[in-house]
Amino acid sequence: MGRIKKLKGTRLFRKYLFIITSVILMSVILLCSSYLFLASRHWNSEQMNTLQHNSDIIAQNSQQILVRFNRTDMDGKTDTSPLVMICNTMTIMSRAIEADIFITDVDGNVVVCQHMIDDNLGFSHKQRCPVHGRYHIDKEIILAAQKGNYSDSSTLGGTFASDQLTTASPISVNGETVAIVFATEPIKTSWYNYAERVIEVFLSSAVLALIVSFLTVYYLSYRLTRPLRQISEAIRHYAEGDFSYKVKVKGNDDIAELAEAFNSMAMSLSSQESSRRSFVANVSHELKTPMTSIGGFIDGILDGTISKDRQDYYLRLVSDEVKRLSRLVTGMLNMSKIEAGEMQINLKNFDIGETIFKTLLNFEKKINDKNIEIVGLDTMQSITVNADSDMIQQVVYNLIDNAVKFTPENGYIFIKSYKDSEKTFVSIRNSGDGIERDELNKVFERFYKVDRSRSYDVKGAGLGLFLVKSIIELHGGEIRVDSKVGEYTEFAFWIPNQK
Repeated sequence: MGRIKKLKGTRLFRKYLFIITSVILMSVILLCSSYLFLASRHWNSEQMNTLQHNSDIIAQNSQQILVRFNRTDMDGKTDTSPLVMICNTMTIMSRAIEADIFITDVDGNVVVCQHMIDDNLGFSHKQRCPVHGRYHIDKEIILAAQKGNYSDSSTLGGTFASDQLTTASPISVNGETVAIVFATEPIKTSWYNYAERVIEVFLSSAVLALIVSFLTVYYLSYRLTRPLRQISEAIRHYAEGDFSYKVKVKGNDDIAELAEAFNSMAMSLSSQESSRRSFVANVSHELKTPMTSIGGFIDGILDGTISKDRQDYYLRLVSDEVKRLSRLVTGMLNMSKIEAGEMQINLKNFDIGETIFKTLLNFEKKINDKNIEIVGLDTMQSITVNADSDMIQQVVYNLIDNAVKFTPENGYIFIKSYKDSEKTFVSIRNSGDGIERDELNKVFERFYKVDRSRSYDVKGAGLGLFLVKSIIELHGGEIRVDSKVGEYTEFAFWIPNQK
């Protein structure tokens, strides 16, 4: 089993190594092919220029020789010395550039070539060359060559069995073209030998480069995929409910940022899992306690354990517990709607000051029992807002409920509201122990409850402030909390004025 997991963990590494190695090999092949293609074109162009230059030289020399000997044709019927000189020049030039050079008349027949002279027998125009004697150049090619320099890479109208580099230069005497000089060279002779040497050198260098590249890619691939393997291992731990596993972060590249984000996600999941468990425990307790009380009170009334003169008192307790259960269930339903994006706001105009005053009346008994002083009602003005009255009433109720819970006996609650051109502000401050600074940014989280050791009232499941923040944000507003330990806690929110 362990071996199977290990093999699975190396799949990405092998795949990454294969892809990069393939890319490098394809790049080398493409580079080699491109180089050979471009080099062959350049080489052929250079060879073509060399052939053209030499055919021009032979044409100029032949023209000078013919003019000097007053020859206007190249049939060789009279004096053969000009032809011997021309043939010697062609032979020397052909051997120097390793090309085949011959001269044709204007009809396309070969009249002079290097094979028509023998070191012992001399020149014979009657001698038919076994190589060039069968050549006959097409009229179209002759006409093109007469107009100027001619160059092409072809079979020269079927003259050759395969494509060859060919150039042609006209020989003119007294302004009349009397012959054409052709210089040809097989392409494979001019290029393949050079290409073979280039490939040999290139491959020798490429093998060494590929070995170094492969080792480098192997190392980098293994190193780059290591965080991903760790993330895969972490996912298996998280699936089993173990959020303690952390991905090791090295460097500051994108992979390191991914690892940091993954570790942050693990911390968030761990926190949410802890909150979820705490929430289940709290909700179970919150549901069980009032239901037990309600059941006990009702049973006591029914079996006569509670006297009739005390029944009204216990019925009021039952009513309070039922209301608390209703608020808890409503809060859970609202949280579910908010998370699903199904919570809709119904805007209408209402007096937020009146909402605050009516909400305070619901806590009149608790306020009187703890002798809490309410400050700010005497200066509060009527402020009309355009919002969802039920939702805002729930916000005010939760904030006042928290203030009453955490205000000690003989403490105070200060309520303030005002409006400017763009926003309506409401703040509720209560005296008391306050909230530690490291807890301030957590009080709006789901299921979060302030340290029980400092709470005068530990009832609730930690949903109230989460719902408050969600409702305010649904209205496009914002809520903040400020506290000074041992003195006060203040919640303040604003909502935009609807235009």
